Amino acid sequence: MSPNATSHNITQGKSGMKHYAGWAVFSAAIGHALDGLDLMILSFALSGIMASFGIDNTTAGTLTSITLAGAFVGGLIFGTLSDKFGRITMLTYSVIFFGLFTLCSAFAPNFWLMAFFRFMAGLGIGAEFGLGMAIASEVSSPQNRAKASSAVGLGFQIGVLVAALASAPIISTFGWRGLFTVGVIPAIVAVVIRKSVPEPPIFKQHKESGRKHGNLADLFRTPKRAKYSVIIIVLSTVQNAGYFGIMTWLPKYLNSELGLSLTSTGMWTAITVIGMMIGISVFGWSADKAGRRPAFWIFQAGAAASVLIYSRLQDPTALLIGGFFMGMFANGMIGGYGTLIAELFPTEMRGTAQTALYNAGRFIGGASAPVYIPIIAAAHGFGFAIGCVAFIYMIAFIAMFFLPEKKGAMLE
Repeated sequence: MSPNATSHNITQGKSGMKHYAGWAVFSAAIGHALDGLDLMILSFALSGIMASFGIDNTTAGTLTSITLAGAFVGGLIFGTLSDKFGRITMLTYSVIFFGLFTLCSAFAPNFWLMAFFRFMAGLGIGAEFGLGMAIASEVSSPQNRAKASSAVGLGFQIGVLVAALASAPIISTFGWRGLFTVGVIPAIVAVVIRKSVPEPPIFKQHKESGRKHGNLADLFRTPKRAKYSVIIIVLSTVQNAGYFGIMTWLPKYLNSELGLSLTSTGMWTAITVIGMMIGISVFGWSADKAGRRPAFWIFQAGAAASVLIYSRLQDPTALLIGGFFMGMFANGMIGGYGTLIAELFPTEMRGTAQTALYNAGRFIGGASAPVYIPIIAAAHGFGFAIGCVAFIYMIAFIAMFFLPEKKGAMLE
């Protein structure tokens, strides 16, 4: 289908809507791929950044935290605006913002300017997950909602995979700064695609109805919504503490402590990411088939077990296999959060809920874990530090008991 699909095409029966839905989900996924690409190239660039600016592990780890702090603030801004002006509209502006400051990161002359550019790039990237998930949920049927959200989650992992495979050759040729220069290219592609994708029909109906759009306070206005909001933040915190705690330092752990070359480290990380991609696909299917809560419980238990086992491995082949399963369970759930939030909050506040709640957890968990991992590692080693991540998944396992099962529900 031509990206010039308009509202006229969308309303021409099931075929037109299905075609539009696929294009809309793709436009969301490519932006989320940018998110994964950016954060993964930062992980591979850390060693070079440390050498260039003369900083230690803990200080370098704060760059991830600073990026996620920007994402949290950006999510609040773009998410709230999306409930008023539209999801696609805000995603287009946010990715332009991201691309500009990612390019600036390539030319940072010192740590402090690098930190500033990372925060500003984070502002732009903060909209990608939440609004991408809102779009996927709003254009898909109840029977396929988790699969559509998971497709957006796959975009993130494709970005991570590209970074894992391409970082070593780019660094060897252009240095760590070359990574951030290359990162601008997908942003340009995302802008071109999004300029021709219409807003989801359910959002258009909401806007035409004249109903007031939601705000941050509405997420906590009633006891039920406040409970849902807190639980989603807890789940998102666990998800991102696990993901960023592992993936930020996994390349360095494999390279420095286990003696794998930078190229081998990229390959081992890529296998972990492939496991994540398969896990995301399996989770989306199982959540639509068996229900949201059963799918989460299976993957949360699997994440705890696989991370704990991985942290004890030393043999390269065992690390390869263990990394696959760790990736499958630890990040397979990513699309599920978008589905949960979409089904728990109405259209007038869905963009705000998706970005604010997930990015709050992303900031709390994703910003703290990369800092605490090297602190624990300094005393007990990276293997022990990564193993500690396993226990937080049991918190999420318990939290799922307090959310209703919404499989097959129509969006409000």
